[in-house]
Amino acid sequence: MIPIRRSLPAVLILALPVALTLTGCKSTTSSSAPASTGSTGPDTRSVNPLTNQDGLKPGLAPITTAADKNGARDLITKVSTGATGPKTGYSRDLFGDAWTDTAAGAPLSGNGCDTRNDVLARDGQNLAYTSGSHCVISSMTLYNPYKSETITWTKAKASSVQIDHVIPLSYAWQMGAARWPEDQRKQLANDPLNLLAVDGPDNASKGDSGPAEWLPPNQAIRCSYSVRFAEVALKYKLAVAKEDKAAMLSQCAG
Repeated sequence: MIPIRRSLPAVLILALPVALTLTGCKSTTSSSAPASTGSTGPDTRSVNPLTNQDGLKPGLAPITTAADKNGARDLITKVSTGATGPKTGYSRDLFGDAWTDTAAGAPLSGNGCDTRNDVLARDGQNLAYTSGSHCVISSMTLYNPYKSETITWTKAKASSVQIDHVIPLSYAWQMGAARWPEDQRKQLANDPLNLLAVDGPDNASKGDSGPAEWLPPNQAIRCSYSVRFAEVALKYKLAVAKEDKAAMLSQCAG
C-alpha cells in the first residue's frame, strides 16, 4: 500500500545533446493529438540506478538481485538524517529559473537546450522536434516507471508529462538547502540525477513528500526509487528525515 502523503511542502554526452541527433529524430511540427497511455512491462532501456550514478542514462529499472539489494541498503545507510525544518521562506524561484540551461555544475548545463527538454530526450523514444529546433520536443513515447506504462505524448498536452524532482525542492529546502548558495540550489534543480520524466498526475500526487509518505505506485521500482533518492542526498550532502531513511531501507529489504 502506498503511504499517505504528508502535508510537508514540496546518454547524453555533455558537449552535445546526443539523443537530440539520433537517426530518425527529424524535426516536425507539433501535433494536437492528446496523450494516451497503456500498461506495459518494464522498459528494456531503463537502467539500474546503482549503475547510473550520474543520471545520464534513462529510466529506473527494478533492483531484483540479492547482491544489488545489499548494495542498495549499503548506499542508503550512508545517508545522514536530520530534523525537518520549516518551509518558511521557500520559493521555487530560489532554485533559479525553471529548467535553465545555465545551472553551474549540472551535467547538461550549457548544451543549448533547456533542462526539461534534455530530460525528455534522455527518457523518451520516437522523438520528434518542433520545426526549426534541435531542442524542443513536439512528440514522443515515454515509459513512465512510476506506473509501468507507456505514454504517447504531444506538446499540445504538455502537462500530461512532467519532470519530477526525486528529492522535491521544498523538501530539500527544509532539510538544509535554505542555507545553500543559490548556485547550489540551481544545480540541484537541474541535475539529471534528480530528475525523471513521469506521468503528470503521478508527479502531482507526490507533491513534496519524502519516501515515508509517497512511493511510486509501481512496487517493482520502489527500491530503485529509494536508491535514487539516496544518491541525490549523498551527492548534495543533504540529510533526510529519519522516517524517510527507514522507509527507503525497508523497500530494499530481503
